[in-house]
Amino acid sequence: MNTKFVLLVTGALLSLLLVVFAAQVFELLYYEREFSNEMFNQGNYTTVALLAVGVAWVLAAVFYYAVNSVSFSRWYHWLIVLAVAAMTVPVVVYVWLDGQFAGDGLDFSGQLFSFSLMAMLVEVVIFTLASFSMRWWSSNCRHTPFPE
Repeated sequence: MNTKFVLLVTGALLSLLLVVFAAQVFELLYYEREFSNEMFNQGNYTTVALLAVGVAWVLAAVFYYAVNSVSFSRWYHWLIVLAVAAMTVPVVVYVWLDGQFAGDGLDFSGQLFSFSLMAMLVEVVIFTLASFSMRWWSSNCRHTPFPE
């Protein structure tokens, strides 16, 4: 079987596992009783995982296939896209969950900040996984961030 295909399938399966076991993964990284109970009861863990996986895979695809430029194929260009992904997810998660909890009359701003940092960590891991899963078919950026 082709190694490139195996890497793609492995990345997709690991991303799917994050979505399926979102509550367990996020509670392993950050657990605070009241906050975690509200997150679980409202089904927010799965939504956060879907957001993280979606942003990671879309931005990796944009870097490797839409941009796909020799002049934008260095490791620091990849790092810029990683930073965009890593900053997008926690900001969206914080704003969205803060609005949702405020609508329920709950104030979890301190916990949301810590949880958003954990969402950033998860985003960095998933973006890296997505990058190594799909970079092989890029004509100009397949050696980014690390050479073969």
